[in-house]
Amino acid sequence: MPIDPFVELAGLSSLGPVRYLDVRDQAAFDAGHAAGAVRVPLDAWDAMVKNADIGFEKADRWNAALQAIGIGDDAVNVAYDAGTMTNAARVWFILQYFGLRAAILNGGWPAFASASAPPAAAGPATRPFQVDPGAGMVGVVDRHALKRQLGGAAQVFDSRTRAEFTGEDARGRTRSGHLPGARHLSHAELMANGVVHPAEALREMMERAGFNQDHHLVTHCEGGGRAALAAAAAVRAGYDDVRVYYLSFSDWVRDETCPIVQD
Repeated sequence: MPIDPFVELAGLSSLGPVRYLDVRDQAAFDAGHAAGAVRVPLDAWDAMVKNADIGFEKADRWNAALQAIGIGDDAVNVAYDAGTMTNAARVWFILQYFGLRAAILNGGWPAFASASAPPAAAGPATRPFQVDPGAGMVGVVDRHALKRQLGGAAQVFDSRTRAEFTGEDARGRTRSGHLPGARHLSHAELMANGVVHPAEALREMMERAGFNQDHHLVTHCEGGGRAALAAAAAVRAGYDDVRVYYLSFSDWVRDETCPIVQD
């Protein structure tokens, strides 16, 4: 069974040393954060992922970015955001991809804020960590590989809204809809009151949507965040062959050779 990417507030103490990664904006961080938390510059990280000259494979750039804020492998790196769960999921996905121990605090900052005394966190890493691209349990797929997998080699998990999936919400584009054969389950359905559902509920939900636990699964959204959350939810549900098309539909739609359907 894959390691659950989500941790409840009450379960933090079972992880051993933890480092809190705050994925909110600077103003929110300054207004209050978990003791010892490090603020993650997520916009800069996201830009690195989407930069064709860096992506996920330029290990030296990622080593520098992680070491700059003291992230290492001496603790479990627990990410929390303002409660959307998608930004924390981005950080979890990136860190686990590079081989770091990472988790998402279920419920985000609201869960911390409701606690009288969150557990203490580890400080900045005391030794350098060298990233290992692809070492995590959830990998990356690009549009070229995904296009080859259409038609049965992969189950495509579209985590956008229903209107985006059908093409009703075209986001101003001339092409809209979804990938051939994609199954839809909105990221919002994976949660209730800002908290991701337990494993059994997620598993039942995904089975109703047509996903097979023994099959290769690729998640996508519009630009990465919802896809990362969907991947984390799939892992929590027990799926162990999961990939993320991080560049997602915004990348797919720009390539006229990539098919799109509406139904």
